[in-house]
Amino acid sequence: MLRAQGRASVRTTLALVAAAVTSMVAIAFLIPLAVIVRDVARDRAFTAAELAGAAIEPVLSITTDRTTLERAIASTPAGASGNLTVYLTASPPAAGGTFVGAQQHASAADLRMATAAARSFIAPVPGGYAVLQPVALGSGRLAVTEVYVPAADLSRGVTASWAVMTGVALALIAVSVIVADRLATRVTRPVRELAAAAALLGDGDLSARSAARGPAELAAAGNDFNMMADRLSRLITAERVMSADLPHRLRTPLTALRMNAAALGPGRAAEDTRTAIDRLEQQVDLIIRAARRPGLDEPASCDAAKVLVDRFGFWSALAEDQGRPCYLTGVDQPVPVPVPRSDLVAAADALIGNIFKHTMEGTEFAVTLHHGQGIVLILFADSGPGIADPDVALRRGSSGAGSTGLGLDIARRVAESTGGGLKIDTSALGGAQVQMRLRTGSPPPGGRRTRRHRLSAPQPSLSTPKTPPTRANATVSVTRDSPR
Repeated sequence: MLRAQGRASVRTTLALVAAAVTSMVAIAFLIPLAVIVRDVARDRAFTAAELAGAAIEPVLSITTDRTTLERAIASTPAGASGNLTVYLTASPPAAGGTFVGAQQHASAADLRMATAAARSFIAPVPGGYAVLQPVALGSGRLAVTEVYVPAADLSRGVTASWAVMTGVALALIAVSVIVADRLATRVTRPVRELAAAAALLGDGDLSARSAARGPAELAAAGNDFNMMADRLSRLITAERVMSADLPHRLRTPLTALRMNAAALGPGRAAEDTRTAIDRLEQQVDLIIRAARRPGLDEPASCDAAKVLVDRFGFWSALAEDQGRPCYLTGVDQPVPVPVPRSDLVAAADALIGNIFKHTMEGTEFAVTLHHGQGIVLILFADSGPGIADPDVALRRGSSGAGSTGLGLDIARRVAESTGGGLKIDTSALGGAQVQMRLRTGSPPPGGRRTRRHRLSAPQPSLSTPKTPPTRANATVSVTRDSPR
């Protein structure tokens, strides 16, 4: 999620850096160590050869008998392997000399140099090296011991040592990569959590928070993110509260303004005023609908009884001012419906607001809540003049009486979102009755959730309200199906 295409992650980058640094350090130590190991093996071989030649010197100081010398040479490891030879010079030296032991490897020039210089030195020979050491004998004679060192002995154990050092270096590189990865995890895990919280917050989850852990800088960034998210949540909550209060602030003065405009009588100025009010009300309705779109964290269901009690309490204050008897029944127990609260509030405000807009002051109205098996009915009835053509009124934008029809359209869409619908008929009060049918169960087989006019089907059995009305001791009328 965090890694962009074609880019390495922070963990990979830190691991590569650790591997590169450790590799450079290892190489800086390995090369000198490899040279030292090679030189130590070479010196060890030459030192062993010098010791092998010195081992025969005590015998040479006692006797130069060939048979004795051959037995003494054979008794040494170098002699037993055929690498030890003794050269006995003659007296005088120009008379030549004899060889005792294994095959001679050094050249005559090297022997003469060792005899003339009377010092030890190493001479390269085919297949290796010859270590020559002069030994003084009595009567001015010299003996030269020759120990042959094969080239393989000079590098014995070097390859194994180099392999061990390389393995140790690789192990150190692996350990450094693992340690770097663990340290990088302490950085990348809080970063991933912070990025995931930011993504959730960007998708609308206002509860998303960062764990605020890891290094001090990342913990501070996480705390700052959480403070930002808290402030954003408070701002959005305040905006939603304002959006919920928006209809209260706008519909009531609009309704009063419309009534005052209706009292202006005939005339061009009065008509222009009423037209302007209609347009203003249409725009206000659009603003309210946009502001009341359910948030991502708003529950998809609500208690219809609680919503109706709340909205009825608001509109009853205006009804009392206008002398309108009003009744609310059927809200004595919770009635859950699969509609967001903001949507049901918008629908209830729209339908009750229509009663105030299209009926005279003093016209009574009633809101009734029925709930049955898999269905909830909300009835908005009044004793006004009614609606002459319900089918035309249900078409968006053409409800008549100077209205845009947006209120009925809002209620219809809310009802159809559950698989129900909206129906207009005549109430027992003598006026219009708008019936919202909200389905609380699965839609019938073959039915569609957004199909219109499903309310024309036979209605299921409904429970009868058992409590008295909330604002008056009268009961609300039941519905009559006969059109007006």
